[in-house]
Amino acid sequence: MTRLRLALAAVLAIATAVPPAFADDFSFSADSMTGAMSKGRERATLVGNAVVVSGGMRISADRIELYGDEFRFVECKGRVAVTDEERGLRLTTERLSYDRRDKVSRLTGPSVMEDRLNKVVIKGDYIENDDERKIAIVQINVRILKENLSCRAEFARYDRAAKSLELSGSPTVRRDGDEYRAATILVDLDTEDIVLVGTVSGTVAAGKKKEPPPEPGEPLSVPAEPSSPGATP
Repeated sequence: MTRLRLALAAVLAIATAVPPAFADDFSFSADSMTGAMSKGRERATLVGNAVVVSGGMRISADRIELYGDEFRFVECKGRVAVTDEERGLRLTTERLSYDRRDKVSRLTGPSVMEDRLNKVVIKGDYIENDDERKIAIVQINVRILKENLSCRAEFARYDRAAKSLELSGSPTVRRDGDEYRAATILVDLDTEDIVLVGTVSGTVAAGKKKEPPPEPGEPLSVPAEPSSPGATP
């Protein structure tokens, strides 16, 4: 067994000697490691092909630092990628902070969150994902894509469980060639219903029946497609 593997084995033995309140499967590996293993001052720095597996979440990066009681906190830098197959999530970013106890991830720098279960892709310069509450807060250069929907804003609140979006900060939503703007826009990602709040405006793609913008708080409806000649009523 190499020195690195011996060191990692020693770290894991200390980390699992007293199961923490947030106990889950926990392992890690890297090309090299430095650290201190004093009880209550645990700290390990993994460099080169660094990987941490906590529960169903796998985190990889160029550099990962573990610290705090029972290695509660995970700090990652450089080519950070997170996969959680059970929840259908994939995250990529420049920097990641993860709290293993509270299940909260903070992504800094141009970041992408793929929710494969809801078929949603979220982009922003800061993403905070609360896995317990299934709530993601996205800020700065927010872009959200789903099938026929394309959303832009400076702030978004994404509720994965409710499949809903709340957009603010000059939000814009495009759907089927139409574009809508308002002070706040609420989107039901399941039905694709859109609610505009505050001063509203919009444009309708050519060839569609033009309708006036809805009153604030009134859901938008998609015009029915015309029936083809000879179709049975």
